[in-house]
Amino acid sequence: MFTSSPLRLGIVGTGFIATGLLAACGSRPDRRVTGLLTRRRPDQVRCARPELLTQSLDQLLDAADVVVECSGTVRHATTVVAAAVAAGKPVVTMNSEFHVTVGSHFVGSGLVTEAEGDQSGSLAALSEEMTAMGFLPRIYGNTKGYLNLTPTPEDMAYWADRQGIRVEQVTAFTDGTKVQIEQALVANGLGATILRQGLLGPKVETVAAGVEQMWAHVSKIDQACADYVVTPQWPGSIFISATHPSADPAALAYFKLGPGPLHTIVRPYHLCFLEIGKTLTRIQRGGGVLLDNSARPRISVAALAKLDLPAGTQIARGIGGFHVRGESVLIADHPDHVPIGLLEEAVLKSSVQAGQILTWKDVEVPDSMALSAWHGVMGRLG
Repeated sequence: MFTSSPLRLGIVGTGFIATGLLAACGSRPDRRVTGLLTRRRPDQVRCARPELLTQSLDQLLDAADVVVECSGTVRHATTVVAAAVAAGKPVVTMNSEFHVTVGSHFVGSGLVTEAEGDQSGSLAALSEEMTAMGFLPRIYGNTKGYLNLTPTPEDMAYWADRQGIRVEQVTAFTDGTKVQIEQALVANGLGATILRQGLLGPKVETVAAGVEQMWAHVSKIDQACADYVVTPQWPGSIFISATHPSADPAALAYFKLGPGPLHTIVRPYHLCFLEIGKTLTRIQRGGGVLLDNSARPRISVAALAKLDLPAGTQIARGIGGFHVRGESVLIADHPDHVPIGLLEEAVLKSSVQAGQILTWKDVEVPDSMALSAWHGVMGRLG
């Protein structure tokens, strides 16, 4: 429990999520942003509160009760989270990329949780609500309105400008990397599995039609799954399909949940930075982790070549780039895969073909705390 009022927040990042959270806190007398950590020069940052900008992580930590990490990076986030944990500061993230890549390294070493607002955190919150009502989740579902595995830089630049977000973000959304990351985090954190490499991801007219296809697989295994559908109905929403072992079927039908055995609850929104406030309230009240990647993850997001790539190709960025995209994989099936979250300033040591999963013999990744954390987690898994 925190006794200081208002709650002092140190925000990491100056993008869409960070600036949105900053604005949302402006109407909350019980919250005060005490710093915005940026790696850019202050004169290069568009910010309504330039006096809050800092390039000093120590300064950010000293002034904050809670750190909110929403930089969208993996390497930088790893350094920040490690310092915050060492300083005894709780960390709330809007960064599923960080969790799926290296978050398991921090499990048990401090309070580090993904926030509600991104689909993965929102699914965790919906799962808490449904299990409190006695439901047994069987499908943790995400939705997309559109998917193009190999978008062009020109198209992505157009949509980035139209939507007011970075090209890298639009690309990761469009080529499916983001949903693969979100659902891998959900699977690891909520004890689910995936139905196949790259997820099932049926293209359907309705959520119900997608659930029917997934249930045909899930009903044959003794484990829930995390997946998604591509549908024009409620893009950006989340859903959980669950059984209820004890409720009267007639009552569930009366509640408009259908005849069963599977009942689907759809939440047709996720409000990104606005919902971070709910996770902050959770922490203020002494609540624990909403969602993390678990100490022993079973699922990762591998880097898969979008096109034939010759040796010597420089991959400045994996997530949201045009060389590779991410696909969820079982770690046991691909123990040598390179997680897409570690591909920053990497160089191919050998040529790879389109559709090939990159392995450690194929690519050279610069040393970093994130790289060491990844190998540490893999070593723990044996």
